[in-house]
Amino acid sequence: MAPVAFGVLVLLVWEGFVRLLGVPAFLLPAPTAIGAQIGSHLPVILETAAVTGGNALVGLVAGFLVGVLLALLASASRLVAELTTPVVLAGSAVPIVALAPVFTTMFGSTTEIPRRLVVTVVVIVPVFVSTVRGLRAVAPVHADLMTSLAATPAQFARFVRVPGAVPYIITGLRLAAPAAVIASIVAEYFGGLQNGLGSRITSAAANTAYARAWAFVAASIVLGLLFYLAGLLAERLATRGRTTT
Repeated sequence: MAPVAFGVLVLLVWEGFVRLLGVPAFLLPAPTAIGAQIGSHLPVILETAAVTGGNALVGLVAGFLVGVLLALLASASRLVAELTTPVVLAGSAVPIVALAPVFTTMFGSTTEIPRRLVVTVVVIVPVFVSTVRGLRAVAPVHADLMTSLAATPAQFARFVRVPGAVPYIITGLRLAAPAAVIASIVAEYFGGLQNGLGSRITSAAANTAYARAWAFVAASIVLGLLFYLAGLLAERLATRGRTTT
């Protein structure tokens, strides 16, 4: 209840601040004006949130699978690790503002592929880093046991490395989930189909409909929180399953 009460207090202070000081709408609309826009444009907000959320989900799943696969290959071969690690880490330094136009030019502006690829690239990095850390966090007693049993590298990975890395893998997923939403929204700012939250935010702001723009911003925040909570739930379930077994 404390976070809810704090949120209500922030909205009340925000409303009073805007009304008492006469803050222009282009600087900061009042929460009541934003709420009115949410109510009048709810079907459009839900529709655009579904598009943005769908792109984020597809990119999240693809990036998660690629990140885990690359981490498994890197942990199995030093050569692969030396080849993939710098490339993946370099991907974290590439800004979305550079990737989105390039992918749009490559695949066209009438498809969702560029935005999904942007999300995929953004997701790979935290998943890869977290998974590699988990695959390398093997207790010496477990390594000695598998060596004494003459286990093959595949058996060692199947029975020790991968099960032990599950909490790390899920942590990478939790970190990547809200980042997927951010990447999906930002990618919409650079052309393509005008059917997502990012596109609606820029369109509303360009038409001086600032309260409506903030309504889509609020929908973006809710969408990001939903992805974060889903990742947090997955992490809790994975951790609980590990402690009970």
